[in-house]
Amino acid sequence: MFKTILLPTDGSAKALAAAEKAVELAKIHQASIVSVVVIDPFPYIGLGEASAFGLQAYLTEAQASARQSLDAVQALADAAGVPFKADTIERSAVFEGILDTAKAENCDLIVMGSHGRSGVSALILGSETQKVLTHSDMPVLVVKS
Repeated sequence: MFKTILLPTDGSAKALAAAEKAVELAKIHQASIVSVVVIDPFPYIGLGEASAFGLQAYLTEAQASARQSLDAVQALADAAGVPFKADTIERSAVFEGILDTAKAENCDLIVMGSHGRSGVSALILGSETQKVLTHSDMPVLVVKS
């Protein structure tokens, strides 16, 4: 039924629970998984060398965090023998990055956690999940854990 499953991730425990469900579904349906981390653009636009240094430090940290998140999903997919592809993109609206990736990769299902990181970030990702549900024209499975 499903051929390509999109799995947005942020490395949180809830995202990992969604990854486990996505891998399970992919194995059952002989589908592949595309996992994506959407990075917010550098939040400060300033002048001078300090701005360039801040941008580079931010991107380095964001890319390292994204790689860790994607490596965890890849380990699950590899263990289950599920084809896997990873991507990191930069968008100011996370939900748009998720939906753009789903379309670009011809996904037919999005699997994501109900919330991501704790605290204020959970509110942000929770609202991103809601936005994906609202704007998606394909099925979305929200994994609550």
